[in-house]
Amino acid sequence: MRRPFDIAIAGAGLLLSAPVLGLALLGVKLEDRGPVLFKQKRVGKDGVEFEVLKLRTMVVNAERLGAGYAVEKGDSRITRIGGFLRRSSIDELPQLWNVVRGDMSVIGPRPTLAYQVEKYTPRQRRRLEVLPGLTGWAQVHGRAKLPWDERIELDVWYVDHRSLKTDLLILLLTPIAMVSGTYKGPSGGWREGGGKAGGLSGGGSDPAA
Repeated sequence: MRRPFDIAIAGAGLLLSAPVLGLALLGVKLEDRGPVLFKQKRVGKDGVEFEVLKLRTMVVNAERLGAGYAVEKGDSRITRIGGFLRRSSIDELPQLWNVVRGDMSVIGPRPTLAYQVEKYTPRQRRRLEVLPGLTGWAQVHGRAKLPWDERIELDVWYVDHRSLKTDLLILLLTPIAMVSGTYKGPSGGWREGGGKAGGLSGGGSDPAA
């Protein structure tokens, strides 16, 4: 039942959000004439890579400027309209198409970058046993404000306990998570050797926000 559920939710979401998405696309284009979509390789189910879609909310080639993949609140690379799109999570709407294509599910662990997956422990790799999602158990329990290991542990818990009841609970809690902020807190985000990547997505608050 999960695949028909995903198609129904994503299809309805695309139809209902079409006016908002259209205005957002226009706003991104008018601000700096750059590309409206940001595409990035992410790791999905069973370690298979796919191209995730987002509205671009940062300057072109932002990953080569400043803090690289790390994104903090007030980051100067975020465009004026991009800040609004990130706060409202409108930048994530194109991922509804990822769901329709079968790259993602409505609910599941957020897809992350290959260099992060390479650092997973055998237990952490279990989050790859299901399709990545638009929202998930970690997202409704703190999102990017949580330490990286804690977020992955929440995702592994979801893999072990996912059910219709759990999915409905996540859907109910997601609107609250959306307005609670997407930037990482003092202990949140990816860290490696003192570095961090809280999540440039050229457009979103990922990886794994």
